[in-house]
Amino acid sequence: MLRVVLSGSECTGKSTLAATLAAHYGVEPVPEYLREYFALKNGILTIDDAVPIAEGQLRLESEAAARGFNPLICDTDIVSSMVYAKHYFGRCPPLLNDRFNQLPPSIYLLCDIDIEWQADGQRDMPEGREYMQNLFIKELRELNVSFHSIKGDIGSRTAEATRLINAALSKS
Repeated sequence: MLRVVLSGSECTGKSTLAATLAAHYGVEPVPEYLREYFALKNGILTIDDAVPIAEGQLRLESEAAARGFNPLICDTDIVSSMVYAKHYFGRCPPLLNDRFNQLPPSIYLLCDIDIEWQADGQRDMPEGREYMQNLFIKELRELNVSFHSIKGDIGSRTAEATRLINAALSKS
């Protein structure tokens, strides 16, 4: 199974690209668990929520993998939990690093901030997109994760992502 992770700061087109890629490959995308959890907590999160959010995301991935999806298209992953825990709470629970190190090899597609920001009730940093994007880049580098930048409109993003995914699938 090939695990494909769409990463990047808020409002970078991850969900749109995940849906497009999932349709292209005939699989269901693994959704961002944080959205569901955020609603359950009425938008009030603490550092104590970082582990349940990460575990919820990993559970959704496991369920999709058990259904045989290949590639596994993940609309974000545990790296987001790590970045946001550090940003909002000043630290990341060590369990998140441990869980990250147990993940299978993956392709990381870093969605660029070159598309318009849109409010949705959860997103809160339109003026901080570049700062947050740099936190994602820093985290991926600290984790020794190679990643590919995905830019442009949805057509350009889809073309580049499918090229990268197809190349990886042909090697496996």
